[in-house]
Amino acid sequence: MEDTTEEPCSDEQLSQYRPWLYAAAVYNLAWGSINVLFPSLYFEAVGIEPPNYSGIWQVVGMFVLVYAPAYWWAARHRHLVLIGLLGKLFGPIGFVWAVASDDLPAAFGWTLITNDLIWWPAFALFLRDAARLCGGWRALIMGA
Repeated sequence: MEDTTEEPCSDEQLSQYRPWLYAAAVYNLAWGSINVLFPSLYFEAVGIEPPNYSGIWQVVGMFVLVYAPAYWWAARHRHLVLIGLLGKLFGPIGFVWAVASDDLPAAFGWTLITNDLIWWPAFALFLRDAARLCGGWRALIMGA
């Protein structure tokens, strides 16, 4: 017989983080849309010659854009935040690799501030609290 005495983890316990997740959704919607529609704009803003293959930058914009509904949903479904944080960790790692390999100029990194770095504290604290409140890291990763 299943023990039902333990109260299940409620996403309401993590509601203090919802404004950050909604802000991430709006930001990703705006940033992604702008870069899909105007692929040279960011390069011009940071003083880098736009690539001849602007279509690849539009693909990056599309990836960011599709995160918008995910962050909106994450405000109610805590497991999706882990995916967001992983993306925000791997983006800067890839940037450092590309700069070290002379594939990108350092000025390209300005986009990391708003795309990745400002979200680290809120996402990391959310995940820490979600794991603590909802049965640990294993339970969080397994979607419990």
